[in-house]
Amino acid sequence: MTGNESARRHSRDDVAETALRILDDYGLPDLTMRRLAAALDVQPSALYWHFPNKQTLLAELADRIVGRAAVTPADVSWPDRVRAESAALRDALLAYRDGAEVVASTAALGLGAAPAQQRLEAAVRSGGFDAETAGRAATALLHFVLGHVSHEQQRMQFDSIGVLATGEAADPLDEGESAAAFAFGVGLLVGGLQRLAPDGDAPESAGASRSRT
Repeated sequence: MTGNESARRHSRDDVAETALRILDDYGLPDLTMRRLAAALDVQPSALYWHFPNKQTLLAELADRIVGRAAVTPADVSWPDRVRAESAALRDALLAYRDGAEVVASTAALGLGAAPAQQRLEAAVRSGGFDAETAGRAATALLHFVLGHVSHEQQRMQFDSIGVLATGEAADPLDEGESAAAFAFGVGLLVGGLQRLAPDGDAPESAGASRSRT
């Protein structure tokens, strides 16, 4: 059987979905083209019919991971929409082993993660922000989400092999506060945006709030 005939036994979708399963089962370091080819019962060269290199395969996986994030209703206020999009992206990344690393690495190469950036940017722009501000805000949010989830997933892996620190050296995220810590960080970024909001949607200062009580 020739390389082309072997490749045609599987669609591009077959290859990508099998790669996602391998990623989830073994992690990114063990997602090799050789392992993927073996799982599909084809020669490694046959995979290049669908993906010219591993980088483009990972970019496809990144887009699929992000694409499975829950859709946020468009009729919510823009701050809530930004928070919801950030939380949905976190959930999508956590759904796959090393999900944050896959998306971050392809984003750094300019190959993937565009949907994540675009969704965050659209959420910010719904508050009336100009394109430049929305783009920079979305980038800051994306970096925070990827960094936070990467930290969470690393700790999950370390916990699975029993090498986490204990006592005073322990990370406070060990206490089940990852979601709360994530929401707090996103809230800080949203709060900063609210102070720049063109529609005057800025939060009251603590002093102003107390003066009304």
